Amino acid sequence: VQLQASGGGLVQPGGSLRLSCIVSGIDLERYAVAWFRQAPGKQREDVSCSTHGDGATYYRDSVEGRFTFTRDNPKNIVYLQMNNLNAEDTAVYFCAVDKYAACGIGPSIWDYWGQGTLVTVSS
Repeated sequence: VQLQASGGGLVQPGGSLRLSCIVSGIDLERYAVAWFRQAPGKQREDVSCSTHGDGATYYRDSVEGRFTFTRDNPKNIVYLQMNNLNAEDTAVYFCAVDKYAACGIGPSIWDYWGQGTLVTVSS
């Protein structure tokens, strides 16, 4: 299983970025998928998550209404559209998949990870 995240970069406050994660080696439709982030000196935290069962999508409170998670199962790609970015969103963003994970439990149970893409929000 391989995950390739991309789309990070430097953006001004209020700007937007779209992250992508290409997943290979699995049938994405059968897996839960999540985006995590880790800011310098902080623990990795979940940002958004999509289960494989009901397909519901979850967001942490601080990104609700600004970030949109989408998954294209036939193409094995997931996206994270990030709007109205602020300095607190600065972090390395990771995508992860797991066949049995539930959303909101934390990063330790997720089996497969991408390499991370850096998002820097600064003027």
